[in-house]
Amino acid sequence: MEKLTIQEAEAMLSIWQIEGGFIKEILNNMEDKTIPYTTLASTVRNLERKGYVKAKIFANAKRYEPIIRQEEYKEKFMNSFVQDFFKNSYKEMVSFFTKEEKISPDELEEILEMIRNGKMK
Repeated sequence: MEKLTIQEAEAMLSIWQIEGGFIKEILNNMEDKTIPYTTLASTVRNLERKGYVKAKIFANAKRYEPIIRQEEYKEKFMNSFVQDFFKNSYKEMVSFFTKEEKISPDELEEILEMIRNGKMK
């Protein structure tokens, strides 16, 4: 599984949210609606080439559906991120974000409560 570029990730997020769609639907769902249609179409074709989406033809248009689940992508690249930057330690990662004040004590407590209750989804 190839890592997505920022542009590809934005397109994939839209595709995951709407569970597939035509280019116009994907564009309408994106936060940045200023992306040219042709640029998005090219990006989605790259996603198809990389195996993230598959195209189904309807008349003369293609509807793109996700092949890779969002959770599957997150798991693969978060594990790689933690391994590469935090010595494969989630504890190191949380410690880093705490020190950098990117996560508050209240958020940490909320995460702990979620872990205790088995609701990490």
